Amino acid sequence: MSDLPIPILVFIAIVVLYLLNSIKILRDYERAVIFRLGRALPVPKGPGIILVFRPFDQMVRISLRQEVLEVPPQDVITRDNVTIKVNAVVTLYVVEPNSAAIKVSNYVYQTSQFAQTTLRSVLGEVELDEVLSHRDKLNLRIQTIIDQRTEPFGVKVVSVEVKQVDLPEQMTRAMAKQAEAAREARAKIIHAEGEFNAAKMLVDAARQLSAEPITLQLRYLQTLTEIGVEKNTTIIFPLPVEFLSLLNKIVTSAKPAAQAQ
Repeated sequence: MSDLPIPILVFIAIVVLYLLNSIKILRDYERAVIFRLGRALPVPKGPGIILVFRPFDQMVRISLRQEVLEVPPQDVITRDNVTIKVNAVVTLYVVEPNSAAIKVSNYVYQTSQFAQTTLRSVLGEVELDEVLSHRDKLNLRIQTIIDQRTEPFGVKVVSVEVKQVDLPEQMTRAMAKQAEAAREARAKIIHAEGEFNAAKMLVDAARQLSAEPITLQLRYLQTLTEIGVEKNTTIIFPLPVEFLSLLNKIVTSAKPAAQAQ
């Protein structure tokens, strides 16, 4: 090496430095789209060690990892003319690096714009109650529409989740009143059902007591026992039920006699 002329040594050093500078290392989740003399190679390179010979080659790194895109709040007017503010979260990843690098300048920005317009369009076709109660169905519909629009440039939309729905203050108060009225109605219905069941039980109990008159006496004695357990000054005089029946008959027979005189 020492016998070689200086120009040759300089040339060798330049070639070695050029080759070292051409070495690129790609991570496992990265792919390199190589443009050789302005034309993209059909197959992206990576992962691992690749050679990029500048200035003939130009490299564009594309990540294959999932990315979370937050859709900014959108003002939406539902089908029943209620203005709401909605934001969402979109999960996506690249499936075709060449298409993502060639067919669109910024696939993340493009997907964000598609998500905003699709969110306003889909939620504007449904009523407020459906937005609040059928969110999973709407998420799937929005995700399908966005995925169809991003497929040409090699991006797969995994999911779309409506993150938050902000309602006007007047609508919030109206919904609170509606919920309160519904709870009061249910409470009245439950109370009425309880009264109805209690009345049925009393009728059944009266029917059982009338079948066996002695049970009324037993129930009367049981009531006296319950009262006597507590500390009170109540004085109770047991009065046979037959005596009340006899007294009723005497009063009934005395009324015609009095009228005859």
